[in-house]
Amino acid sequence: MNSRSIYEASIDHFLNPVHQLMQDKTVSEVMVIGPDTVYFEREGKIHKSEFTFPDNTSLMAAIRNIAEFANRRIDEKHHSMDARLPDGSRVHAIIPPASRKGICLTIRKFQQSSFDLSSLVTRGSISAEAAEFMELAVALHKNTVISGGTGTGKTSMLNALSAAIPASERIIVIEDSAELQLHQPHTVYLEAQPAGVDDTPAVSIRDLFVDSLRMRPDRIVVGEVRRGEALDLIQSMLSGHSGSLTTVHANTPRDATVRLETLCLMSDTGLPMHVARTQVASAVDVVLQLVRLSDGTRRVQKISECLGLNDAQQYQWRDLFVLKTSGLDPDDKIQGQLEWTGELPSFAAEPYELGLSNRIRATHHLFAEPLSVC
Repeated sequence: MNSRSIYEASIDHFLNPVHQLMQDKTVSEVMVIGPDTVYFEREGKIHKSEFTFPDNTSLMAAIRNIAEFANRRIDEKHHSMDARLPDGSRVHAIIPPASRKGICLTIRKFQQSSFDLSSLVTRGSISAEAAEFMELAVALHKNTVISGGTGTGKTSMLNALSAAIPASERIIVIEDSAELQLHQPHTVYLEAQPAGVDDTPAVSIRDLFVDSLRMRPDRIVVGEVRRGEALDLIQSMLSGHSGSLTTVHANTPRDATVRLETLCLMSDTGLPMHVARTQVASAVDVVLQLVRLSDGTRRVQKISECLGLNDAQQYQWRDLFVLKTSGLDPDDKIQGQLEWTGELPSFAAEPYELGLSNRIRATHHLFAEPLSVC
C-alpha cells in the first residue's frame, strides 16, 4: 500500500461520521460547525443533518490528517487551512479562537463535470438562444466574466462555456484550487500553492500568470480572480490575449467591473483608480450574471455587454438578455425565461466577417450581416 492509499484510508476513517453525505451524489457541500452540528447542501438548499462527530478531538484529528496529506499547517499559529481531499474535494478548516463556535470544516465535494451549455439549457439555467449567443461570443474571442454570488454555479458555467473554445487552441488554466475540467486536448493546468510546512515557498496566482504568458497561450482561463492578479488578467486581455474567461464574486454586471477595478488596485503597483477603471472598461466585453433563486435553482439572470466609459467616466452597459420571472409552478419552482431585450451586440457583424455564420441558428436576429449594420 503506497502513502496515498494510506492517507485515503485514514481520511475516510476520520471522516466516517459524514461518510454517508460524502457518498451521496446529490450532496454538493458538507458544513461542520463543531462536533455536534453538520449541515449539507442539496440542489441549492441547505439542510441540517443528524450526523455528529464523537467530540472535538476526533474532529480535530480529521482536520490534522487532511492537513498532513496536503502538506498544510493548522495550529495555534495558523488559524485556517485550505486543502484538497484525495478525491479532489475542496476543504476549508478554521479553528478557535478565530472560529467562535468551535472547529469549522467545510467540504465542497468534487464532482466530475457533467455540464455543457446544452445540459444547462435542459435544466432551465439558460435559454437555447442565449446559449448559442455565448458560444459565439467565446468563439469570437470576447473577454467574458462570469459573475455571481457564492453557490450560484460560476464554476459549472465556466466549464460549460469553455467547451466553445476550439480544440485547436492552446489553453492555460490558472486556479487557486483545481476544479475546472476542460475537454480540449491542448490544455495546461496550473494551480496555486500555499507555503508548505517545510517552508516551501507559496506559489500565487500572480506567479502563475507570469508563467502563463511565457507559455504561448491562445487562451487564458482563470478560475476566479480574488486579489491583485486581476490587473495581470486585465492587462493580458488588452495585450493580445483576447478571449479570456474568468469568474468573480459580484451581484450585477456593473458590480463585477467595479470589483475587478478594486482588485486591480490591490496589485501594489500604485495604479491610479481612473487608469484601473479605463483598463477594465476596455478589456471586458461580456458579463454573464448568475443568481441562485429562493427555490434553490441557479439561473442566468442577465447577459450584458460592456461598452466602455461615458463622458462622466461611468461604465456603460447594453443588456442583451434578461431573466423575466412569472411566479411559482405547483411544485413551488420559480417560473421564468431568459429573454432577448431587442438590443444587438456591438460585434453583431463579426460572425459573418470571421466565417462563423454557419454557427448561427437560433440567433439570426442578434447577428446582422455587415451590410445591414449601420
